[in-house]
Amino acid sequence: MQIKEIKTCISDLEKAKSEAQILEILKVLKRDLKPTEKLLRETKVGIAVNKFKSSKNKEITELVKTIINSWREQVAKEKKQKSTTPPAKASSASSTSTTTSSSATDISSTFNSENRSADSDGVKTSIYENQVRNSIIKALYNGLCIESQFPPNQLLKISKDIETEAFKVEKFDASSNYTKRMRMLISNIRQKNNPELRYKLSSGDLEAGKFVVMTAKDLAPESLKKELEKIKEQNLFNAQGASLERAVTDRFTCGKCKEKKVSYYQLQTRSADEPLTTFCTCENCGNRWKFS
Repeated sequence: MQIKEIKTCISDLEKAKSEAQILEILKVLKRDLKPTEKLLRETKVGIAVNKFKSSKNKEITELVKTIINSWREQVAKEKKQKSTTPPAKASSASSTSTTTSSSATDISSTFNSENRSADSDGVKTSIYENQVRNSIIKALYNGLCIESQFPPNQLLKISKDIETEAFKVEKFDASSNYTKRMRMLISNIRQKNNPELRYKLSSGDLEAGKFVVMTAKDLAPESLKKELEKIKEQNLFNAQGASLERAVTDRFTCGKCKEKKVSYYQLQTRSADEPLTTFCTCENCGNRWKFS
């Protein structure tokens, strides 16, 4: 499997709209990708695949574990073979040894995402004389490294950037808003069901300056946002359905009883440039549905 094909698979994974599509792409990667240390480092496919480790679909999570473990084993074999190959010159041996040691550290940090913390990663978070700020940086790091495959230096940089931006926004010496805000942000980062937030921050897709001014609603997991949106629309449906003037038409067919006597009304439930949402009620069996 060539680098271009791997990157296409990564792109398809990010755009996948169903679990069936995700499974199919993961199976292709498992079957066709022959991992090498260089290939995994250049494509970052391990990071892309590991994002689905927290999926609610057990088949997906098991497949992800199988793929990651298999790649880890094959990379380990590759490094072992390199280390047992006799070098041509003593100087080359020294260089190879150093490179192998460095690579081993990088690969370990790329794949070892279990039980990470600032202490286990050997990260120094004592940067300022103020211990409160240092403890915040450590808490941010410990949140970002949950099930993460990003290297320690990258996670530490993101943690420092977030703390610095919050420090500027909340004017640390003037009030306690700094600690309140940081508690809220760290709590959202640490949520097990919010891997998207951790990934966006760690990868740089979400800038620290934007992150520190986001509200709790903005920070909620996508699954929760969708659920809240459904509840909002249902409440609108229930609250206004009886009071709004409804027209009866035969243009719609009830999905339950197949009758065409349907009453409906329309509401603007989204932004102004989005289409109206149509709420329908079957006058025969009482079935209700909506569409945009």
